[in-house]
Amino acid sequence: MSAALLPKPQMRGLLARRMKFHLLGAFLVSMGSAVLYKFGVAEPRKQAYADFYRNYDPMKDFEAMKAAGVLESTQCKC
Repeated sequence: MSAALLPKPQMRGLLARRMKFHLLGAFLVSMGSAVLYKFGVAEPRKQAYADFYRNYDPMKDFEAMKAAGVLESTQCKC
């Protein structure tokens, strides 16, 4: 009598049904993490490089390194 009250378990297609669910979840998580990385890390990094090189003077930096003695191949006219 108690066997008639319990629903029958699904035996066919269980793996396929669960696989669809987990593949969809994995896809959504990976796309979400890619978007978060792009806007949380890559874009601020790109902006920081653009800000740095906007006002960067390589000759001024070269002269500062030459005066500090970092570059041994140049003569220091101090």
